[in-house]
Amino acid sequence: MKAKNVMRKQMDLFSIINVTILGIWGIIILYPYYNAFLASIASQKEYTLHPLMLFPSRLTFESYSYLLHGTNILTGYVNTFKLLLIGVPYNMLITISTAYALSRKNYPGKKIFTFLVIFTMYFSGGLIPFYLLIKSLHLINSLWAIILSYGANTFYAILIKNYLQTIPDELEESARIDGASELVILIRILLPLTLPIMATVILFFVVDRWNEWFNVMLLIRDSKKFTVQVVLRNIVFTTLDDMSSRVVSLKKNYSSQSLKMAAVVMTMAPIMAFYPFVQKCFIKGIMVGAVKG
Repeated sequence: MKAKNVMRKQMDLFSIINVTILGIWGIIILYPYYNAFLASIASQKEYTLHPLMLFPSRLTFESYSYLLHGTNILTGYVNTFKLLLIGVPYNMLITISTAYALSRKNYPGKKIFTFLVIFTMYFSGGLIPFYLLIKSLHLINSLWAIILSYGANTFYAILIKNYLQTIPDELEESARIDGASELVILIRILLPLTLPIMATVILFFVVDRWNEWFNVMLLIRDSKKFTVQVVLRNIVFTTLDDMSSRVVSLKKNYSSQSLKMAAVVMTMAPIMAFYPFVQKCFIKGIMVGAVKG
């Protein structure tokens, strides 16, 4: 009994220390986001005097009003959601098809095809050939260039492949006995059993598409087709003198720093709001998909 009590006290002490350390670490991680939000709603004078404030004494949302009416951030949102609504299903279709093919046990040339797929993780065709290819297809300055240029992701396909290989073969064999085709087996049997890894990969693709900016900078010329991350980049890298002159000319109660912080908050808030709904599936899927192969 004494040994159990001592062990229980040691576990309680460990739990207290563990929770304390993780709590402090969580505050350290979250405070920069919170401070960015405070900087976006505080007046210029108050944030300058108290940059580490816990909450401003006077709230102002003029920086958000300026972003909504004085910049093309809403257009960036629209273009980004177009990439999400069209691009993510397209990515999932190509990636799932690749993973399903690689997860099959016996077919001629499996090792060669697997090697060729994995080879793309280490070497690409190059930036200049990629640009020339898009130009030859007459897709420059089109959102379709951004959507179609990013198909299957090798790493995500391997995660799905590893997950598919954990499903018992007896399920597929019984389905084949009943006359099910490969497509029916994939859609009606395998996919419903892979929801955790599917949720994980969808989250990955959503984050990838939401953060899309490099290909947009490379291939898009029309500012009306910029994604939200490119709009954010233009706002953040606007010179302080230029931004300050706009603020002074408008006689508003916000600074160039609050405008930039408001832009950061507006671009990161949607993806942060989306993550909690798939957190459980994300953790389960990434662990199973990465460990079992």
